[in-house]
Amino acid sequence: MDSGITSTARCLLVAAAPKECDAVLEAFLLKGSPIQLGQVIRLDDRFDLVRSGVGKSSAAASTARALTIQPYRSVISVGIAGSLPSDEALGIGESITATRSVFSDEGIGAPDGFIPMSEIGFAPFSSGEMGIDHNPDLVEFLASITDTTAIIATVSWCSGDDGCADGVVSRTGAVAEAMEGASVALAAQIVDPAIRTGELRVISNTTGNRAKQVWDLGASLTTLTRVIGSLRS
Repeated sequence: MDSGITSTARCLLVAAAPKECDAVLEAFLLKGSPIQLGQVIRLDDRFDLVRSGVGKSSAAASTARALTIQPYRSVISVGIAGSLPSDEALGIGESITATRSVFSDEGIGAPDGFIPMSEIGFAPFSSGEMGIDHNPDLVEFLASITDTTAIIATVSWCSGDDGCADGVVSRTGAVAEAMEGASVALAAQIVDPAIRTGELRVISNTTGNRAKQVWDLGASLTTLTRVIGSLRS
């Protein structure tokens, strides 16, 4: 399948935390000194990696800075994520391509329920919505190397409570949550609306009641390396 990622139409991978960056470097058979915050590393003739830092603000700032240093045709947020509750919740170690990345908690906590910023005229995306549908060709390509496709929520605070997790699902329809995807896409769209965006994650933990959460960070990072390694072929 043609990814549309070439030596003249290059792709920026955005990973937040040091261990996520290490997983990407290992996928490209690279090892070296720890990547500094905001640092861009050349992976091969088609891909670069930037360590964005954890959270929406850091992700947007680091992505925008990288995109102003050199041009990219595609930008993909990569890393781990938490599985949100559903009848068919994703299991730890499953990989997911986002069809859409959605901001979950920008808005107003009102007596009658949460009001997203889009409903009061301050939507983050030019579409007037709280999320972005990723480029179909890029989604199709990433879907060929992951287990499933679905919506991924971008959160400011992770769901360590059942009510919090249920709220993310009800507001976004997401099956997983992470802390950077929609911000990475928003930064790219502001720099150049022609940039293709995407998000790829591996489930590392359950969400909901923090005392009952299940984690396997090591296994999820190993899977992330394997999945990202498929990009090289």
